[in-house]
Amino acid sequence: MVSNDSFQGVITFTVAARCHSFTEAADQLGISKSAVGKAIARLEARLGTQLFHRTTRKISLTADGEAYLAACTAAIDEISAAESVFGSAGKEPSGSLRVDVPVAFGRRVVAPALFEIASKYPKLHLNMTFSDRLVDPIEEGIDLLVRFGELSNTSGLVARRLARQRWSICAAPEYLERYGTPITLEDLRHHHCIVGHRLGQPLSWRVMQEGKTVRFTPAIIHQIGDGEVMIFGALAGIGLCQMPRCLFKNDIAEGRLIEVLVDLEPEPVDVHALWPKVSDLRPKVRYVVDELTTLCKKWAK
Repeated sequence: MVSNDSFQGVITFTVAARCHSFTEAADQLGISKSAVGKAIARLEARLGTQLFHRTTRKISLTADGEAYLAACTAAIDEISAAESVFGSAGKEPSGSLRVDVPVAFGRRVVAPALFEIASKYPKLHLNMTFSDRLVDPIEEGIDLLVRFGELSNTSGLVARRLARQRWSICAAPEYLERYGTPITLEDLRHHHCIVGHRLGQPLSWRVMQEGKTVRFTPAIIHQIGDGEVMIFGALAGIGLCQMPRCLFKNDIAEGRLIEVLVDLEPEPVDVHALWPKVSDLRPKVRYVVDELTTLCKKWAK
């Protein structure tokens, strides 16, 4: 349990550490240099460690002091972010926002949506990465994730469903002319299939069987760890590919790809936005998630 005096001296310590001087810290805080020194001494006694190296001319942080300053700074920033939300309705989001999105879906769908948001809020600075691997947003300093499928572990995270996406299996006309059009699930075992992989393991497809969505492992000819390149492979005619239908939509409409096994289309897959709970009150996260939730209505069409 946090005691009543747990935060005593934290502000004084933080100001002194940033000023590198008890005298300058005293001026900024409007107290005496002696009061600053006593507050730091009490804090060190409570923590059981020395936070500053002291000489007659200057002060500098010890290794423990550096670590404690980082923790205090993060905590103060979180409190400031939370306070900025209340009474700040109408303030537009600002600052850097690090977003990690799936490769193909991120490039073709999420990125344009984020560009639209950034255009609307010019003080918002995007820092985007594209990855299909599983990441820990807290450990990697990511403000916002977009991911497909079921959420197995959301400890420390907030999740919001953005959309439900249909999935389809497609191939180029040239491929179907050469190898024929699959009619049944068994036919897939005789076709060239392009599959993704994660942690070195191939990812199965999702198909509908007897009214239920089940996992199916097709004949794996091409294993590619990049969703965008998988689509390029399908367009190049090297095999069948299963992806969110929205990524195939333009290619289907213009005849570059053809849907097959439509009767086996599985249940739609959820798309979620996830972010660390500590970021829940940050305006830049709240605004972007709200905007994405609105824009995602276009994705499912």
